[in-house]
Amino acid sequence: MATDEQMAQLKTLGYQITFVQDERLPLEIDCSSFDAVVCNGLFLYNDIRKFNSLKLIQLTSAGLDRLPLDYISEHSITVKNAKGVYSIPMAEWCVGQLLSVFKQTRFFDRNQKNRQWIKNRNLKELNGTTASIIGFGSVGSETAKRLSAFGVKIIAVNRSVPKYDGYDKYVNLQQLDDALSESDIVILTLPLTENTCHLFDENRWSAMKDNCILVNMSRGKLINEHSLITALTNGKPTFAILDVFEQEPLDISSPLWTMENVVVTPHNSFVSDRNNERLFQVIYGNLRSLQ
Repeated sequence: MATDEQMAQLKTLGYQITFVQDERLPLEIDCSSFDAVVCNGLFLYNDIRKFNSLKLIQLTSAGLDRLPLDYISEHSITVKNAKGVYSIPMAEWCVGQLLSVFKQTRFFDRNQKNRQWIKNRNLKELNGTTASIIGFGSVGSETAKRLSAFGVKIIAVNRSVPKYDGYDKYVNLQQLDDALSESDIVILTLPLTENTCHLFDENRWSAMKDNCILVNMSRGKLINEHSLITALTNGKPTFAILDVFEQEPLDISSPLWTMENVVVTPHNSFVSDRNNERLFQVIYGNLRSLQ
């Protein structure tokens, strides 16, 4: 939420601002005069056709999958996302979760609670492992920077040669299975589209290297969840770190909650005390360019 000071800055651009507390509720106001909208999932719950003066949609998220893109294209509405705003906290979350798995944090947490002094001889190093980052954009790049510092080899898997540096090898998305076959860690940071929905299914699990760890911090529907549960039961991938799910919140009956080789977090990887300022700078810059 914007601070009073940030709202005042936006008003200096000449905008009259209408603040909506919950965009999931139907708007009971005249939307026909809005030139710009700053939102996340507003158009999942409200008809975009009511916004017939709309020139700009500024998203507070990175993904475009919650927008009626055909209508937007037909009406020449500019869309800006929050690219780069959440990349650093997501990258830090990813590295933290991987370190927790490699260093068996759960084991020591349980023993501390039980006041048990038990050594664990199964700790592993990130150093010398290979990670494929599927979708090498801003989030992927920031994740690669941090993993590289631990001595991890980075394979960038992307539709085209990435514009970001920080990878050791590039593989086109069409050759995804080749990258999976040599990766100890597979990290999903690509957008959800018609072509990437359920990109990871039983065929992908088969292509994976033994003892591979899967991380998804992008969109849940990139993965066929049912097939993942079966694959985890069979040990390939050997471990999954999941921040996003096909249906959110994750159903309480899902086996993922109680599987020992799964970490579940509630779509929380993007959270940071510094997001507000980064997001405001993006919003301010794009609204100013509309004037």
